[in-house]
Amino acid sequence: MRLVKTLPFLLSLSAALGSASAWALPNDRDQPIRIQADNAHLDDKKGVATYTGDVIITQGSMMIKGNTVTITRAANGDVDVVTSVGNLAYFEQQQSADKPDKMKGYGKQIQYQSQNNLVVLTDQAKVETSDGNTTEGEKIVYNTQSQVATAGRGGSVSTPRPRIDMVIQPKKKAE
Repeated sequence: MRLVKTLPFLLSLSAALGSASAWALPNDRDQPIRIQADNAHLDDKKGVATYTGDVIITQGSMMIKGNTVTITRAANGDVDVVTSVGNLAYFEQQQSADKPDKMKGYGKQIQYQSQNNLVVLTDQAKVETSDGNTTEGEKIVYNTQSQVATAGRGGSVSTPRPRIDMVIQPKKKAE
């Protein structure tokens, strides 16, 4: 299971916002995945696992939280889609070993589509970088392969936003 593939979304979005480039902890993807929840329903035949009640998934420095998290596997056994739903669902990951600050993402739904290389934050979507840059909108979609981010309208959402809202902090000058 490679939940860590969501990191390029947040890192590239951070770069697009003008912050200094940073990289994930190199050993995150090699760490075990830990899932904590009040309840779990596993259907091995269909390749679907649903976790409910204050779900927390961690792998290395990466964390996903939600009221309900559903993980579906592809036919080959790899993770296909991870969907976290909550009020608000949450994602964080440390950007580099020398900086303990974490990139954070929020939305009523956060979905990682492994086979399509997409991360989709929907309904009250927000991404924050450790240096104070933010992007908010109804929907934020990031293609981890082409490194293209799109923010804007999200269709059926509980809190409509007519426009995206970005805050880009000025770069700090060397003293």
